[in-house]
Amino acid sequence: MKVFPELYTSRLKLRKVERDDLGALLKYANNKRISENILNISYPYKEEDAAFWIDLALKAYVTGERVVFAINLKEHNEFIGAVGLSIDTRHNHAEMGYWIGEPFWGKGLMTEAVKEVLNFGFHTLHLHKIYATVFPENNASEKILINSGLVKEGELVDQYKIGDVYKTVFQYRLIKYEYEK
Repeated sequence: MKVFPELYTSRLKLRKVERDDLGALLKYANNKRISENILNISYPYKEEDAAFWIDLALKAYVTGERVVFAINLKEHNEFIGAVGLSIDTRHNHAEMGYWIGEPFWGKGLMTEAVKEVLNFGFHTLHLHKIYATVFPENNASEKILINSGLVKEGELVDQYKIGDVYKTVFQYRLIKYEYEK
C-alpha cells in the first residue's frame, strides 16, 4: 500500500501518525500507569522518546514491517493513542499492540479501534492470524481482547525482563476463520 489507509468507526478516526502528534503523544504517554503495561513506553517519557517512536512508525510503514494508526476522536484532530500491527510476512501473521491516554479509559474506544484494525488486518492485509500479549494484572487490556473476539492461547512465563524482574504475559489470538464466524 503506497497511501496510508484511514479507518473510521462510529466515534474514531484511525490515521497515519504524524510528526505534529509529538505534543499530544508526550501528554498522554508520559504516564506511569501506561508505562507499567506497555513494553516500549518508558516513564518518564521524553520528547526524544516520542520523536523516535514517530519516526519508527513512519519508517516501518514504508518497509512493510508495521502499520501504526494514530487514534483520534472524530470531532477532534488530536492524537489520543495508537493501535498497530507488527507484520511477519513469512508466517502471514501480526502482533497487535495498542494504548490510549488515561482520560479516554473505560469508554470502549480502544475496543472500537482494535475491532477496526482486526478487520483491516484480515480483509485488507489478508493476514491469517493476529495475536496480542497482555500482562496478567492488566485486566482492562485483557477485557479489550476478549470483547474483540480474541481467544486466550496461553501463558508465556517470564517472557520479558524489565529491569531485574521477569514478567509473564497472556497471549491472545484470532485466526481469520475464527474472525469470519
